[in-house]
Amino acid sequence: MYLAFFGLNEKPFSITPDPRYLYLSERHAEAMAHLLYGVNEAGGFVQLTGEVGTGKTTIVRSLLAQAPKNAEIALILNPRMTAPEFLLTICEELGIGVPDSATQSLKDLVDILSQYLLRAHAAGRRVVLVVDEAQNLAPEVLEQVRLLTNLETNTQKLLQIILIGQPELRELLARNELRQLAQRITGRYHLNPLSAEETAAYVRHRLRVAGATSDIFNRFALEEIYRLSDGVPRVINVICDRALLGGYSLDRHRVTAPLVRSAAAEVFGKRFAPPWLPWAATAAVAAVLAVGSFGLWRLQPWSRARTPAPTQAQAGPRISPPSAAPTKSPGAISHGAAADPAPTGRPRVPPAAGGAQATEPALSALLAKYPDDTSPDAAFSTLFGLWGIHYAADGTDPCTQAAQHGLACLDQQGSLGQLRVYNRPAVLMLAGPKGGSHEVVLTALDGEHATIHLGKSTHQVGDGELSRYWMGEYLMLWRPESSPVQTLSAGMRGARVLWLRRSLEKLAGVSDPAPSDLYDERLASLVRQFQRVHRLKADGIAGVETQVVLASALHRPGSPLLTAAHE
Repeated sequence: MYLAFFGLNEKPFSITPDPRYLYLSERHAEAMAHLLYGVNEAGGFVQLTGEVGTGKTTIVRSLLAQAPKNAEIALILNPRMTAPEFLLTICEELGIGVPDSATQSLKDLVDILSQYLLRAHAAGRRVVLVVDEAQNLAPEVLEQVRLLTNLETNTQKLLQIILIGQPELRELLARNELRQLAQRITGRYHLNPLSAEETAAYVRHRLRVAGATSDIFNRFALEEIYRLSDGVPRVINVICDRALLGGYSLDRHRVTAPLVRSAAAEVFGKRFAPPWLPWAATAAVAAVLAVGSFGLWRLQPWSRARTPAPTQAQAGPRISPPSAAPTKSPGAISHGAAADPAPTGRPRVPPAAGGAQATEPALSALLAKYPDDTSPDAAFSTLFGLWGIHYAADGTDPCTQAAQHGLACLDQQGSLGQLRVYNRPAVLMLAGPKGGSHEVVLTALDGEHATIHLGKSTHQVGDGELSRYWMGEYLMLWRPESSPVQTLSAGMRGARVLWLRRSLEKLAGVSDPAPSDLYDERLASLVRQFQRVHRLKADGIAGVETQVVLASALHRPGSPLLTAAHE
């Protein structure tokens, strides 16, 4: 969805364990070295542990890609099974045929596996068993795993075993009844999360593998990613993926720290304050205390000596205060005086002419106020009305109804920036603040504000507020030149190509008395020029998106736009 917007070839932050995206930090390089040692050297067990999401499974996938040609690796991803099932799974991974009569016999399964390992050893092949999520192994299965290391010749173990799991694996192997197995572990390594510098390098590495040619996350965004993820690669991936989607929906090619915090809030379901906020609060409290202390020091009420009140003799002759204004008699009214004087206290302020201007309610309040106007039928009725046609809420598909009036639907995911390019009203699918879905019609875009239609009237909301509830899904109507819509490219002929040439020449101010209906290089050049002006992929192919923008640029009378018609 956001790939073309950021110039990427594929999603850089998928949580699937793709070895191409393995970032070998110092910790991951050491972990890989331990696993390669387990594959290439004879011994007992190799143990690799790490917290959830630190990249253990990705390292395993990379190990499989780098395994030597003479190594056969049996990989068990879900070891939650009984001992016979465990041995049977090993045989299946190695391609060993097991008769039905032996599937439930531990002795038969061990004998079959032992014979295979001897043949592999004689042929110069190494057999390695890799158990992922090994903390889920039952104690009786772990004991069976230990017994497998007894399969050996006079000089070498026939089966090398690598156990990979979460920190609980270390606690499991520390049990007294498993001490014999723990003593056979020849290599241990614990994979820690990434540092702040490694987190930044990890993000840049994955973006480069995905085809990015510039830094998409700024420095402060990378610092926030580390702070909110604690350096755990899987959490980094989830936050970065959501941050890219947020940047795309807001039409921002550079991801900032606030975008990262917003993405983390959606991932974790709670809000995150900026890292400087606690320090600012502490500084504010300290400033208030300092100002208060200084004020008390200046006043110094405790240092003032109490002065005794003077006696009557010392005070001298008493001076009477000035006489108050004469009191009017109850029946007297002064000329020019107000008949209804204002009471003492706050003076009355006359109301402003025209009354106070009402504040536009927030989007969440609007959705709560007009729940009946956010249904699909209500939204499509409004959208169809903008095109001057009637929408029938009778169960017929809206796009089918639109086609009957010469219109076509464009139903996809995008951003407000993309809608600005298309320049057509659209139905936006919003997620409600308390759950549920809402469908509203976007009728205008102006600077950093959007106008939506609700309750038979329009309301203005901020782009950022709208993006909190909108995940990018929308449906818009447009009027194609002909139906069905066909992608036009070099070498094609016909009336549609002729329409395309005449339309582009009209917008470019070019007049050709005898236009050709052949999609030649000159027409492809006109298409590329139009695409570059309107921030489309300049490939010289007039696909659906190019034709949608072209129809908006031509602006037939009676067709609604989000902004003023292009000159």
